[in-house]
Amino acid sequence: MQLAVLSDIHGNLPALEAVLDDIARRGVGQVVNLGDCASGPLWPRETLAGLIALRWPTVRGNHDRILGRDRPDTMAPSDRFAHAETESAQRTWLTLLPPALDLGEGVMAFHARPGDDDAYLIEDVAGGRLVAATAEAVAGRLGAVAGSIILTGHSHLPSVVSLDDGRHVINPGSVGVPAYDDPAEPAHVSESGSPLARYAIVTVEDGRLAHLDMIALPYDNEAAAVRAEANGRPEWAHALRTGRMPPHSRTLAAVA
Repeated sequence: MQLAVLSDIHGNLPALEAVLDDIARRGVGQVVNLGDCASGPLWPRETLAGLIALRWPTVRGNHDRILGRDRPDTMAPSDRFAHAETESAQRTWLTLLPPALDLGEGVMAFHARPGDDDAYLIEDVAGGRLVAATAEAVAGRLGAVAGSIILTGHSHLPSVVSLDDGRHVINPGSVGVPAYDDPAEPAHVSESGSPLARYAIVTVEDGRLAHLDMIALPYDNEAAAVRAEANGRPEWAHALRTGRMPPHSRTLAAVA
């Protein structure tokens, strides 16, 4: 099996289109989407229309859950914008997505941590930013989850962790958002350091990882940054242009 793995599109339509073109160029026939499809000040309605039409296996992310179930007056700005821009049927589609997928051949997919779509699996928070968790911590968070290949997103940071029991945990990074800040305690930032769109291609043979390509693509990120600015989110624009948060965001996270 050869599988393209996408995560955390967050309504960034130009980034998604660049990834789709690259997948087609490489001739990869199977795709899985690890969730957080639309939340953000970009193109949530258009992105969801495309994803629904593609009919990919898709895991429900924490922001997908919020968009589908919560009231707009309780939402943070990115979710509230996406809620206002999307159709009821699109949000229902998000609600009905599964929290996990067994893709066969030893491949399991989650948005974040098994049983918790808003908890990091292979990262910890330290000093106001995300850092790599130990392999022992990752194994403890996975517990007895079956499968030799575990796919996860949520942190927007491309990474692979190999465990002592032979399992590999793969985060493809974010298609659409290369950096963000999270004010929830403990406040922190996630920064990939590059504005490129990220995804991965996983090749599985006999239930084992045979090959992994971690892919980073240029796209019209300036168009996405301009869109974010027009919708009142300059910090998103900075992240989309640089892969980093503005300095004040990093400082606030570090001292929180």
